[in-house]
Amino acid sequence: VFGKDINLILILNNLSFDHKTVKVDISASTILYTRRAVSEILQATTSVDLGSKQGKHIRLRIPYTYYGKYLTTDKRIQVTALCEVMNMHGIKLLVEKTIILEDTNIIIKIPRRVVVNKAVTLEISYANPLPEPVNSCVLLVTLMNQQVKIHLAGLAPRERSRIYFEFTPRRTGPLQLQVDFSCDKFSHVKGFVTIAVAPA
Repeated sequence: VFGKDINLILILNNLSFDHKTVKVDISASTILYTRRAVSEILQATTSVDLGSKQGKHIRLRIPYTYYGKYLTTDKRIQVTALCEVMNMHGIKLLVEKTIILEDTNIIIKIPRRVVVNKAVTLEISYANPLPEPVNSCVLLVTLMNQQVKIHLAGLAPRERSRIYFEFTPRRTGPLQLQVDFSCDKFSHVKGFVTIAVAPA
């Protein structure tokens, strides 16, 4: 989840009866959805001894402080581990994983029944998932082909807040509401709901 430390495990298994030493070069970078690297955020090298038919786990932790300011709006991190079996004429194995960090900070609550030409109030809650305060908070609400920009107070670390938004639907059928939350530390955290508008 965006704003939290990332914990990964690399599992190495020696399928032979011979003792093996494996050198592991690990790197992590923030990337765009096209897989183009933006910033390297971690580089580490370790060596693992594997006995006959033995398996071992390598734990990797990427703190939020490593990736937070380098993350793009795609919220993707590419982790690679190049595993080289020593004294085996350069036998290498490359393991790759793309992590897409999830946003959980927009929650939209709508009444059970929404009726055409009758005012309805929605509850939109938003959060700061980071271990640091955020400022310059803005909520952009898009509904019925109109956008409303709402300037909000800053949020303390891990704080959640809410606003109430009133509107009157002018036609029956499905209506899509989109919310876009931005601040000085991250931008374009989106949430949306489809509202079923009933006849009067």
